Amino acid sequence: MGVGRRLRVVVVMLIPLASYGGSPSRQVKIENGTIEGKTSGTVRAFLGIPYAAPPVGDLRWKPPAGAARWTGIRNAQEFGPRCMQGPIYPDMVFRDAGGSEDCLSLNVWTPAKNPKAQLPVMVWIHGGGFMAGASSEPRQDGEMLAKRGAVVVSMNYRLGIFGFLALPELAAESDKKAAGNYGLLDQVAALEWVKRNIAAFGGDPANVTIFGESAGSFSVSALMASPLAKGLFNKAIGESGAAFSSSGLPFEPLAVRSPRDSQFTSSSLGVHPLNELRAMAASKILDASLKKDGDASPRFAPDIDGYFLPESLPAIFAQGKQSDVPLLAGWNHDEGSFELAHGQSPHDSLKATAAKEFGEKAEEFLKLYPANDDAQARRSLEDFAGDRFIAWSTWKWLEAQAGTGSQPVYRYRFDLALPHPPDAPDRGAYHSAEIEYVFGMLDSKAGIPWRPEDRTLSELIQKYWVNFARTGNPNGPGLPPWPVYQPTSGWPVMYLSPQPNSQKDSARDRYLFLDTVWGK
Repeated sequence: MGVGRRLRVVVVMLIPLASYGGSPSRQVKIENGTIEGKTSGTVRAFLGIPYAAPPVGDLRWKPPAGAARWTGIRNAQEFGPRCMQGPIYPDMVFRDAGGSEDCLSLNVWTPAKNPKAQLPVMVWIHGGGFMAGASSEPRQDGEMLAKRGAVVVSMNYRLGIFGFLALPELAAESDKKAAGNYGLLDQVAALEWVKRNIAAFGGDPANVTIFGESAGSFSVSALMASPLAKGLFNKAIGESGAAFSSSGLPFEPLAVRSPRDSQFTSSSLGVHPLNELRAMAASKILDASLKKDGDASPRFAPDIDGYFLPESLPAIFAQGKQSDVPLLAGWNHDEGSFELAHGQSPHDSLKATAAKEFGEKAEEFLKLYPANDDAQARRSLEDFAGDRFIAWSTWKWLEAQAGTGSQPVYRYRFDLALPHPPDAPDRGAYHSAEIEYVFGMLDSKAGIPWRPEDRTLSELIQKYWVNFARTGNPNGPGLPPWPVYQPTSGWPVMYLSPQPNSQKDSARDRYLFLDTVWGK
């Protein structure tokens, strides 16, 4: 009888040990303490992990400082607050508790069963014009990509006036004589955290891919150019955007930006020393920055500060000073669908655009953007709107890396027009449309009548992206071949549709023409 009891005790003690060996723990020890995440099938998720100190009080408008340590077990099952922002983009849906200055957190999704797995790491940078966005958006959830064998990380970074204010006083107090770009410095801090901690989640710190969309893609291009980010990543993916254009998000020199930002704070917040501005309520600062006042309202976005960016991106890439890593980048077929002109016939509108934008080169423009009938003119208008908005700058980035880098470059165009309810307009493959496909999160968007071809394309893109993260080459078994973007093969583009195919770039003459005007 006594022996039987002892045996039962032994069995009870062994069960937890056996289950731990077959099922990864939800607790992980990182540099600042122990965190406890949650599981969903084969993936563990750790959410809201602080990677830097709250940028509040004296740390407002300063580079990120180290996060504090904690004792005990920290709950990592909820997203951290999103960074301060207004309701700018109606398609953004969040799963966090709301906006806060205390927002510098990141999330990790891992399929690894043990910390020695050395899986490829994919670090996502969200878009939103450097004014909005957060890592808690359902369409950017990392679970499905993690199921394909990658450790996925996403982070929040400071936005708008909190992330990019460039006052002369801020430059004067900096030992680098730099101001602005605090949001980009946050991204560097997150990548440094990944390098120090990701092995605990089964990720390989020597195999990190950064990827992002829109402002996130601008960020990827800037991180490639910045000396501060060298060695923190090994591959880069850019979806729709790069800091190679003087329009949209121009990345102005600090000497241009700082007087304008100073004028804004004086007129909108009153003349205050920095200590008073840092003590001011965050809501008051945010409200002032969101008020529309014509041209007097500055755009708080990255600048060439002499520290994070010593020079402009075109200059850095032209000299071959960028991080020379494999690059995969492209854009969507209908990037300009939100910008179509109204009130004029498409033909007249296109001719007016040609005269206004290109003057004596208007005829050359109209050969490349033809208008033989209204349908063709409308398509040309949309093509030009997309080129001006995002496509040309992304093309310029690809060309720059292909010209001075030694690593392979891959280019795509996302071509599948999204399904839409009968009462909604057809926007085609619009800006940001690819995000749900990349993350395998089509079902995160309610009310869309998804088709089999949407799910087929999503699966293909996930495989291409994870293959690229693993090896620097998107190709793999069962996938249509994706050639390197280079002149010897005619500058091929992978056109992403349910039947992906690569072809020579049919619009290259368009971009070469635009380069004669905008490239200067």
